[in-house]
Amino acid sequence: MKILELNKINKLYFGYEEISRALSITLPSARVSANRYVNQGLLVKLKRNIYILKEKWNVLEREDKFALANLVQVPSYISLMTALDYYEITTQMQREFIESVAVKRTIQKEVDSTVFNFTKIGADLYSGFKKDKDFFIATPEKAFLDALYLTSLGRYNFDIDSIDFGKINRNEIRKLGKRFPAKTQKLLNKNGHFRKT
Repeated sequence: MKILELNKINKLYFGYEEISRALSITLPSARVSANRYVNQGLLVKLKRNIYILKEKWNVLEREDKFALANLVQVPSYISLMTALDYYEITTQMQREFIESVAVKRTIQKEVDSTVFNFTKIGADLYSGFKKDKDFFIATPEKAFLDALYLTSLGRYNFDIDSIDFGKINRNEIRKLGKRFPAKTQKLLNKNGHFRKT
């Protein structure tokens, strides 16, 4: 079976060029083959010209999907409850729902039963993230503030009662919080955990 040749591509994901080389076919034929293999359930399409073998997709770790989320919408970073769950700061668990923050647009994309959710924030607040392994993720404090910010705008439903405040740096939250709009700061100040003593 010709698709077995795609196993020789030594990358997690690939595009038409790699398919063309692996199968010794033209680029237009590679596009047709990619679509056919997706329809047959042999390839998973992440976005235009980015595919992954279904058998590899089925065994991906959560962190691998975080790296793919960064790729589905560029630029973006993992944040909100997904990041807080990753850091074990919330009791809410998310497995096949991956939340990211982005600067281009708010969009949700379902890829083979995994939902990638991207929420747009202003470029002035697009910071406070780091590279962890192969993906970009908000710091615990920034993930918390991103959630609080979007809640203050009525764009997110943040279960603040699920947060273990002993696992986040309150001084860092207060410091970072000064960069957010008044609405967010007001919500932050209402929370007893962040009142100055």
